[in-house]
Amino acid sequence: MEHVDYLVIGAGMSGLGFANWIRAEAATRGRPAPTVRVCEAADEPGGYCRTVVEEGFVWDYSGHFFHFKHPAIEAWLRARMDGEVRTVTKLSSIRVAGVDVDFPFQKNIHQLPKPQFIDCLVDLYFRDEATVDATPGSFKEMLYRRFGRGIAEAFLIPYNTKLYATDLDRLDRDAMGRFFPHADVADIIRNMRAADNASYNATFTYPARGAMEYVRALLRDLPDDCVALQTPVTAIDLRRRVATTPRGEVGYGRLVSSAPLPALLGLCGLPVEPGVFTGNRVLVWNLGFDRKGPTGVHWMYFPDPARSFYRVGWYDNIMGGDRMSLYVEIGLPESSEDGAPVDALALRDRVLADLRAEGIVTDHQLVASHTVTMTPAYAHITQRSIAAVASARKTLEAAGVYSVGRYGGWTYCSIEDNLLETQALAAALGPLL
Repeated sequence: MEHVDYLVIGAGMSGLGFANWIRAEAATRGRPAPTVRVCEAADEPGGYCRTVVEEGFVWDYSGHFFHFKHPAIEAWLRARMDGEVRTVTKLSSIRVAGVDVDFPFQKNIHQLPKPQFIDCLVDLYFRDEATVDATPGSFKEMLYRRFGRGIAEAFLIPYNTKLYATDLDRLDRDAMGRFFPHADVADIIRNMRAADNASYNATFTYPARGAMEYVRALLRDLPDDCVALQTPVTAIDLRRRVATTPRGEVGYGRLVSSAPLPALLGLCGLPVEPGVFTGNRVLVWNLGFDRKGPTGVHWMYFPDPARSFYRVGWYDNIMGGDRMSLYVEIGLPESSEDGAPVDALALRDRVLADLRAEGIVTDHQLVASHTVTMTPAYAHITQRSIAAVASARKTLEAAGVYSVGRYGGWTYCSIEDNLLETQALAAALGPLL
């Protein structure tokens, strides 16, 4: 039986990040490099951070645009990357009733038609001050309390309902954490005179050859035999510290997993309370056309329930292409009521019709397309899931198992957050090397 110091489940950004950080931690401490095995069920690394090239179009599994808060992390990745990496100032907007409003919506309601602007402003101003600062019971309640009915119902509620494919009353008030663009009345009024639409991703970077370049950067310093593709972990014996794979058993000192937490608990034979860990699916259609379409926008949000998609993005406007290259995202419930699979081709036909209705596609000819469905995509963060994550992690860590990443923590975070989390874990485990 093979034995390694660290067994990692998942060759996405979190898993590959940890594999790098723990080796770097050993070098810093003057210790021999630990043995690390990364088991990946798919036939290529990257997880959801994967790139597809068809007919000259470069697409990701979805829009992966990197916004770094820590220059050292970005510099470390850039030093291991080949090809152009473009830094872009974001241009994003929200289409509400045929009008394009700059993001974030709540700071730009003055761009709405006058009657709707007045409704939003009056509802914002005359909120119940007694409840604004009180602790809301849900994400939806937070939206109403902070922004009033007009802003909430014009964009924030319909858009996020499409995104999460669930009732927003189920979600925790801080379900989006720092990624939700809060603004108070003064911010909103001030923005009418001098625009300040700064957000966590006001600038972002993107490689000309797709987000997979970041994955290749993480692979660059790892030994050739570190990552085992098409090698899913099918069971974990916590007492023996042994994982089962189709290639045999692997003994480990410690295990780090970026698999969805409920799946990890199942592998370990631990109970998973029904209904605690829920999320949505996102079906992505990447579409390539014969010529350019709209310019001056990188992505656009669509709260209108009549449209199939919640977001459309333009790769060609980011990288300067001469043909329109789109990613189109559709939020779906975790499973259909009848259990039937998603009819992706039927959805593509509807997407194309909706793109024409919005004037994005006119007489364009579709040259190439690609689809992927991500399950889970966005975790539903609830009070129950927060408590369950804390309890599960405590149990797992007592057995030398660490659950990391967006799905390992059942949370909302960026790829940089995943790298920082696994770097901190490696530092914490450093004394045990």
